[in-house]
Amino acid sequence: MTVALVTGANKGIGFETARQLVELGHVVYIGARDVERGGKAAAALGARFVQLDVTDDESVKSALATIGSDEGKLDVLVHNAGILDTGVVDGPTALRVFDTNAVGIVRVTEAAIPLLRNSPNPRVVTVSSSAGSFWAVNNPDRPEFHLRAALYSASKAAATMLTVQYAKSEPGIKFNALEPGFTATDMTAAFDGGRSPEESARTVVRLATLDADGPTGTFQDETGDLRW
Repeated sequence: MTVALVTGANKGIGFETARQLVELGHVVYIGARDVERGGKAAAALGARFVQLDVTDDESVKSALATIGSDEGKLDVLVHNAGILDTGVVDGPTALRVFDTNAVGIVRVTEAAIPLLRNSPNPRVVTVSSSAGSFWAVNNPDRPEFHLRAALYSASKAAATMLTVQYAKSEPGIKFNALEPGFTATDMTAAFDGGRSPEESARTVVRLATLDADGPTGTFQDETGDLRW
C-alpha cells in the first residue's frame, strides 16, 4: 500500500487531495494542527489523523515518528499547509508567514526523509504559487501581476526554490512544486471567485502519483511546466 501524508489537510485543497488519494487506494494521513477538526476530516474520508503543526519542531517529529512506527515508510508527502498574509508588512508577520510557508517545508521534509528513503518510489509535492514567480508577477497577462501580497509571494518563491534544491540534494526522491490555480478556499475568501478545490487538487494528485521515471525539480500547473 502506498502511504501518503498531506499537511494542512482538514479543509480546502489539502482535504480534497487526501480524498482523491484515498479513492485511489492509498493509506492517507491527514496532518492538521487542530485535533478535533483534523480527526473529523480523517473520519469523513476514511483516512488516518496525526496532529501536525508545521511551525512546531516537536509536533512534526512526533507526527513522522507515528507514521514511521505504524507504516515503516512514507511514499508521498504533500506540503499543503500555508497561510496568506493580511497585507501588514512587518517583522512579526514576516516571521509568521515564512515560518509556515517555507520553514515548515524544511521541518517536515527533514523529518520525513528517512521514511521517504524506505519507499521504492518516493514523491514530495509542494503546493506553491505563481505569486512567487518573478515571471508571473511581472507579466500583465497573468493574474499575479495585480496581486499585492509581498510576504505570501516571497514565501512561495522560497517554497519553490526549496523544491528545486531538495531535488538536487536528494536525487532518489522526486520533488515537484505546483501552482494549483486560483481556488475558492477559506484562505481566499476575501477574493471573489475561484475554482473548486476538487479541480485544483487534481494537479497535486497527478504529481503525487508519478511513476518512477517521472520528473523532479519542476514547477507545474495543470498544463505542464511553468516559468518562474
